[in-house]
Formats: sequence, structure tokens, C-alpha cells
Amino acid sequence: MTSTVDTTRELAAFLRTRRERLTPGAAGLPVREQQRRTPGLRREEVAELAGVSTDYVVRLEQGRGLRPSVEVLEALARALRLTDSERIYLFDLAQQRPPSSAQPEHEVPAPALTKLIRVFSPLPAMLVNHRCDILAWNPEMAALLLDFAAVPERRRNALWLCLMHPELRDRYGDRERIIQDGIADLRAAWAAHPDDPALAAMIAELTATSPEFARNWDRRDVLVRGRGRKPLRHPVVGDLMVEFEVLLSQQDPDQRIIVYHAADAASEAALARLGS
Repeated sequence: MTSTVDTTRELAAFLRTRRERLTPGAAGLPVREQQRRTPGLRREEVAELAGVSTDYVVRLEQGRGLRPSVEVLEALARALRLTDSERIYLFDLAQQRPPSSAQPEHEVPAPALTKLIRVFSPLPAMLVNHRCDILAWNPEMAALLLDFAAVPERRRNALWLCLMHPELRDRYGDRERIIQDGIADLRAAWAAHPDDPALAAMIAELTATSPEFARNWDRRDVLVRGRGRKPLRHPVVGDLMVEFEVLLSQQDPDQRIIVYHAADAASEAALARLGS
């Protein structure tokens, strides 16, 4: 099938328009009084700022079939003062993956998403990051799964709790599949965040302490699920079936909301009893 976008031509046009809109002062260059023949920066100035040759910039802007490396794209993004959205667009056009930023060990939940968690009540909802760290939750999710506030912060991780916490080990009716899916999702996150030391340390710890994790990690399964079903065995309301939906934030792409809702009438009644 023929692509609807000529990425080479679009990359050339995008770089040219970003260069032409950027003034020397905004780029950190000396401002000269004489009139410029063309708007924005000159190609030589972009080349100097990015650490590449002027001829390379010319060929890029002429769409002459170049495929810039990740390092060159990063240098061009800095030189042209691209926004985060523009940087991602540049990498997409060049068919490259932007390097992930280093993640803090203890991530701060986005306030807007934390507020949204409360809005979802009475549906159980929680906020997690790419490491499956549980950043926020509403009372209904705590009642359904676990009192997360009673768990040390460094252990508030959905996968670690499912593997190691005694209250959650038997909470899932199809535990083996839940574990396999969770580890497959974590492997996808690991590939997308290769420079995250906290994620690497977590994987190393679970590999050393959980034979179940180590066995499934070695399978190298990869699966990112946006929705599904989970059978639960609750000590108060009994067996129930919940469906989950994963909601991604454009503003905070490494944080996602997971919302549970009843899959059938009996489960809906069970959740209602739990909430009351």
C-alpha cells in the first residue's frame, strides 16, 4: 500500500519552516543590525548550532533521501528550539524513536489525573506509571484490591504486589494469566524506557526474588493491553468479574488511569455492596 505521507518531503519542509521562524536572538546567536535577505536563521547557523555540515542541512531541506541518526535529530531539535510535540514529530518523520528521558525513582502523580481518579467514583480507579507503580487511587479501588496506604511507598507497584503480597496472591481467579500479561506489558515498557535505572533495578530484584517472574520474563512475551477482564475473589463480597479500561494521557504519556467496572449484573451488585 502506498503511504499517504511523503515523509522525506515533509521532513524537509518541516525543518525549513522551523528554521525560518526562529530568530538569531531566540537561538542564542548574536543579533546583528543589518537586514537579512531571508527570515529566521541561515542554514549555516543551524549547521553550527547542531554540529553538522551546512551541506548536510541543505540536503535535508532539499529532501534528498537522508535518514538522520538519533543523535543528529536530537541536535537539530535543540538547535531549532523545538517543543516536545515538534520533537516527537521530527523523530516520527525520520522514522526514528526518540530516546527516553531519565525517570525519577519516585514519580509525582499529575494533579489533574489524581483529581480525575476521584471523579471516577464509585468505579474503582487508580493511576499508574510505565513501571506499574501505583501513584494514586480512589477508595473504591482500595476496597476492591488492597489498602495501598498501608503499603510502603517503594512497594506500591501493581506487579510486585500481585507477585509478592499475601493478600493479593489469591485475589485473582486467573492469576497465572494476569501475571503473564503484566510481565509482558512490563517488557514493552522496558524496551521503551531503556535509560530508566529504577525500572532496571525493579526487574533485577524481581528476577532474583521471584522464580515466577524470572520464568515469565525469560519467555520474552510482549503485550500491551488497553482493556480486558479479570475474575476476582474478594474476601467480603465473593467472586466477581470486572472489566478494565486503560486511559492514556496526552499531557503525561507515562501515566495512565486504569478503571474497573462490573462485567455482569452479579458483579455490579457485588461492587455496590463493597462500596456501601
